[in-house]
Amino acid sequence: MNIQNRILLSIFAAAKPLPQYGIIYMRYFITFSYNGTHYHGWQYQPNATSVQETMNKALSTLLNSKVELMGAGRTDTGVHAKIMVAHFDFENDLNDQSLIHRLNAYLPPDIAVFKIIAVQDTAHARFDAKERTYEYHIHTFKNVFLNDQSWYHHPPLDIDLMNQASKMLLRHIDFQCFSKVNTDVNTFNCKITTAHWQAKKQQLVFTITADRFLRNMVRAIVGTLINVGLHKISVADFETIIESRNRSEAGFSVPAHGLYLTEIKYDDIIP
Repeated sequence: MNIQNRILLSIFAAAKPLPQYGIIYMRYFITFSYNGTHYHGWQYQPNATSVQETMNKALSTLLNSKVELMGAGRTDTGVHAKIMVAHFDFENDLNDQSLIHRLNAYLPPDIAVFKIIAVQDTAHARFDAKERTYEYHIHTFKNVFLNDQSWYHHPPLDIDLMNQASKMLLRHIDFQCFSKVNTDVNTFNCKITTAHWQAKKQQLVFTITADRFLRNMVRAIVGTLINVGLHKISVADFETIIESRNRSEAGFSVPAHGLYLTEIKYDDIIP
């Protein structure tokens, strides 16, 4: 399947005008991917280069107007996105194909734009997203071409046991034990619908889907599942860790460069 069509986007027949200071604005969804190696995550940060800042500057320059993107979520430093969705407002009807071509020529090689579509003025890239999917990639044999795209881990892992432990995630909703401490969230509840490992020759991929994710959550889950695979903790221990709601009980956080945001789902879809 073409990567542009892996994203399920909310789309409407026509955009509704948004009056503001006498100007009629239209809202657009933009889908794109990025290699996060050289960025301090998605979200704007002072004194650090982010994907959001880079995209804002590119759009503002090409449209000759200040543009600010609101992303569907945020990724940490070094994390990649095979698909990211954001929205922005602009006062004119855009020729999306022309703008996509100009954006891709202007942006650095590690960011690629796929689509720009007009949506209702109330559509929101973050709040309207129903599910997000992440993958974590591990290679078990040293490969110099995967250094920035996958985590090298050579000790043997018990994948069957790790998949048994992964099923425990679907039985719980409170994942405070896998959250970064001192985070400003109102709830640690997440509904996980998919969590499993797949082995392909000398590579392992962990796939997880949920309605929302906490900061550092996927990397902490993977690190704790690694401990299961190394027989350092049991499947029962893994569930006890979830129930503890204590980050210090969980395992280490795996490196960011193996993590990918791979899909975002909305109610209405583009086939």
